[in-house]
Amino acid sequence: MDPELAPGRADRLEGSCGLRRPDWIRVAPEQGGIPRIEAFFTGHAYDPHRHDCYALGLTLSGVQRFDYRGAEQNSLAGNLIVIHPDEVHNGRAGAASGFRYRMAYLPPHRLRAALDGRAGSLPFLRRAVLDDGRLRAALVPLLADLDRGLEPLEADQAVADIAEALLAGDPSARRRREPAGAAAAIERARAYLDEAHREGVRAEELEALTGLDRFTLARQFRRRFGTSPYRYLTLRRLDEARALIRAGVGLAEAAAAAGFSDQSHMTRLFVRAHGLSPGRWRRMLATAERFGAAGR
Repeated sequence: MDPELAPGRADRLEGSCGLRRPDWIRVAPEQGGIPRIEAFFTGHAYDPHRHDCYALGLTLSGVQRFDYRGAEQNSLAGNLIVIHPDEVHNGRAGAASGFRYRMAYLPPHRLRAALDGRAGSLPFLRRAVLDDGRLRAALVPLLADLDRGLEPLEADQAVADIAEALLAGDPSARRRREPAGAAAAIERARAYLDEAHREGVRAEELEALTGLDRFTLARQFRRRFGTSPYRYLTLRRLDEARALIRAGVGLAEAAAAAGFSDQSHMTRLFVRAHGLSPGRWRRMLATAERFGAAGR
């Protein structure tokens, strides 16, 4: 394992001065198309929220506690975390010392491309906290260096390795079948939503583009990508808003530029998607910069 990801290292750093460190979050450069973060929390971390991607993490120190699929989960230093798209979860520290972790967010369309028709549905791992050697070997290199962006071939290899590990953990995904022609139609809808996320996309537009009625489209979109077309559109707006906020754009200006009706509209959806407000997220980014990510 990379020395920077060795379990227990952060406990020594954060406890060395006997002071409670502030919560912080840092975001890796965005090249490669796989968002990656590192964060440290004491006490409450996230309100209930859900992503439209696989959240794949590694706990570095402390006890990372969260509720997921009706049960409390506790991830200790060295444990892996896998949260499936569109599954509600929250987050908090399970010990007074807080917890530190790294996370990568894998878009389902990249996973489906890597599986290349070998799975009729997204792989689902029933355990959220696990120690799987194959997944660890795929995930640790992806999380090892957050100071630089991913090279294209590096990102593609990471996606391929993670896809194989997830499929190995859910062989039943191989046995499910998609309706003939559905994959290409749904991919067209996804690409259109990527391009038009700032606008109000109507169901009629997607019906004309795909040749599917809106209800079949919604079912097949969720089956393929783990979420609804509208939620996918909303999260692309939030992606743009986050990028703008990180670049120093004000919250109201970022909301308008990303296609939200106003700042409060963006804030409500930001909390639902990420479990914290955009203002708190911005402050935590600033804290990581000011304190050098708590002594990395």
